Amino acid sequence: MANSNLSNAKNAKNDEFYTQYHDIEKEINAYLEFNPDVFRDKTVLLPCDDPEWSNFTKFFAQNFARFGLKKLISTSYAADSKKYKTGYQPTLFEVNDPQFDYNKTTKNGKIFSLTHDKTGDGKIDVNDLEWHYLEGDGDFKSKEIKKLQDEADIIITNPPFSLFRNFLAWIVQAGKQFMIIGNMNAITYKEVFPLIKENKAWLGATGNGSDMVFAVPKGAEVDEKDRQKAARLGYVGDYTRLGNSCWFTNLDHGRRHQTLPLMTMADNLKYSKHKEIKGKESYDRYENYSAIEVPFTDAIPSDYDGIMGVPISFLDKYCPEQFEIIGSNLTHGIPMFEVAKKGTFAQGGPSFYTANGDSTFKRIYTRILIKHKNTKK
Repeated sequence: MANSNLSNAKNAKNDEFYTQYHDIEKEINAYLEFNPDVFRDKTVLLPCDDPEWSNFTKFFAQNFARFGLKKLISTSYAADSKKYKTGYQPTLFEVNDPQFDYNKTTKNGKIFSLTHDKTGDGKIDVNDLEWHYLEGDGDFKSKEIKKLQDEADIIITNPPFSLFRNFLAWIVQAGKQFMIIGNMNAITYKEVFPLIKENKAWLGATGNGSDMVFAVPKGAEVDEKDRQKAARLGYVGDYTRLGNSCWFTNLDHGRRHQTLPLMTMADNLKYSKHKEIKGKESYDRYENYSAIEVPFTDAIPSDYDGIMGVPISFLDKYCPEQFEIIGSNLTHGIPMFEVAKKGTFAQGGPSFYTANGDSTFKRIYTRILIKHKNTKK
């Protein structure tokens, strides 16, 4: 059995990453600061969270009254349905409950709900959660979970990263408000970027482009470098660090309305801390699209009124009142067939290119095209 589990662990993708309580608290507080009533009289659904382990469930249960929630719903996915198998053991909480069912514990998902003070101790918290087995395995695409989606006002969770596209589409088609965690590279997905461009979704207030530490199931395969980085941050044991993790949301927060302080083009060329900018006569221009290359967000010139290509990390600082998003290299890049100079990105895909000065071209990494809404002269 041990060898079988090890083989399964190596061949299956582990999508179970448990978000830390303080990361949830820090993000949620940013929305409350912007709008103290953001959760008032709302039903919040946590559809990808094992309620017995989820810090999302614990956080919202403990703050149920303070937030003024109407209802909290949390569901889990059955152990037998997961691609990544671990040595599942039901908790004592479940085993000691009269409704415990040995056959259902691994085949059925579970649902926890919170609406009132069940214990009669004068407060509503995690001890008032009520639970039962779902009829199915808890797959978010099932009709059973779809009914819960229809009931919810806001959907909040850390979905399986491998299912991020499908999960976001599931939320968007329902027209729900949401806060979910994903990889920043998801910005470039064809299912995601149009939402950002049309101001229907944006990055959250915290954790964008930085390392986030997640707990993982006991025995899960973790890259040793990531385990060591998690340990340096104070997390020893079954934890991993995921770089470039961020929140995606359509709930408003104050950070996205903070304008980015910038220097003029002349000052950037003279004083920039980046060697790619400082001392040059001008910014590079793309060979296959009419825009300048701005390799760093803090090097965006305040007085340039044309189109600029910036890194995807720009969205961490994006203020919709300050900038307009035009598109990206994926939508505007014209293919080129010259061989890239050694040491640069190889030819491939719709990309932007700058000249190397020796009849070869450098392929530029993914860029978002932006333009100032109100150019500062």
